[in-house]
Amino acid sequence: MATPEWKIAPAYRTVCLTSIIALAFSFAIVGPSAAATYPAKSITIVSPFPPGGGNDIVCRALVNKLSGILGQPVVVVNKPGAGSSIGYRAIHDAKADGYTIGIGMATVVANKLQGLLPYDFREFTMLGAFQMAVPAVVGATKGQHNFKTIQEAIDFARAHPGEVSVASGGKGQTWWIGCQEFQMLTKAKFNVIPQEGAGGYSIAQVAGGHTDLGVLGLAEGKSQIDAGNARLLATFGDRRPFSYPNVPTLKELGYDVKVCSLVSAIGPPHMPKEVVGPLVKAIAIAAKEPEYRKFLEERNNTISLYLTPEEQFRRYMEQREVFREVLDKAGLLKEK
Repeated sequence: MATPEWKIAPAYRTVCLTSIIALAFSFAIVGPSAAATYPAKSITIVSPFPPGGGNDIVCRALVNKLSGILGQPVVVVNKPGAGSSIGYRAIHDAKADGYTIGIGMATVVANKLQGLLPYDFREFTMLGAFQMAVPAVVGATKGQHNFKTIQEAIDFARAHPGEVSVASGGKGQTWWIGCQEFQMLTKAKFNVIPQEGAGGYSIAQVAGGHTDLGVLGLAEGKSQIDAGNARLLATFGDRRPFSYPNVPTLKELGYDVKVCSLVSAIGPPHMPKEVVGPLVKAIAIAAKEPEYRKFLEERNNTISLYLTPEEQFRRYMEQREVFREVLDKAGLLKEK
C-alpha cells in the first residue's frame, strides 16, 4: 500500500526535490557540453567522383584546410559511379551525427530530374558552397573545321545544321546539359557526341581532330590548349579565365548561358544544429583563405566563391529550373 504523501518526512521530500533539480540541471549542462565537443573524432567526406580528377583535386585542397580548422582528421572516400548517384546515396543514408558528410555538385540537382535518384539537394543538409566549376568551349586546330572564334563556329553551324561536331560529357550529365543549353541559346544545330568518360575523353577527341568542338572543363583541356592541339574559344560563367584573359565568355557575346556546377558541402538529412554550426563555420573559413582561392584560380575552370547554406540552396534551385527545361526538351525529364 502506497504511503500517503502527508506521512512522508519533510526532510525526505526536500532531499528528493533537490535531487530532481540537480538531475535536471545536469541534463541542461551535459547537452550543450556534449555538442561542444564536436568533432571528437575523424570525419569522412564522401566524394562522388573518381580520385585524381579536377574536381577531386580541388576538393581535397579544401579538405586539407578543414582538418586544421576542425582539429580532427578529415578523410576523403571516393564513391564514383552512376552519375554520382552512388556517392549521394552514401551521404544521404549516413548517420546524421556530422562524422560522414560529402560533396555535392550539379548532379545533386540533375539526377532526380532524370530518375537516377529518388531525392535531390532538397533532402540533404546544406553546409555551404566553396567553388563554381564552369565549362569551356574548345576547338580543334587540325580537324575538318578549324574555327578561330566561337562566333565563327556558331555562324557556320547555323548555316550548316548538324555538320559541326561537338564532344561533350555523358548524355544527361552536366557538361552535356551545358552543350544543349549552348545550342538552344545560339539557335545553332550541332552534332553532339556524348563521351562515356569525363572531360579527358572530350579533349582527346578535339585534340585528335575527331570532333570540331568540345564542351568540357578547362582544367582537363589546358595542357592540349597550351600545346596548340586545341584552341580555347569561349567559356561559360561570368568571368574570363585567369590564365586566358583575352578569351571571351559566352555572356559577353550575348548568350546568357547559366549551366555550371556549384560545388559544395552537403550532409545527411536532419543534422542537428550543434553539429551543423561548427561545420558551416569551418567550411566558410577554408573557402575564404587566400591560398585556397589562388589554388582554384590557377586551375581556370573553377571560380573561387563562398555561399552560405541559404545561398547554396537558392543557387541549386536556380540550377534546377535551367536543368529541368533542358532535360524536358531533350526528352530525358523523368520528374513531373
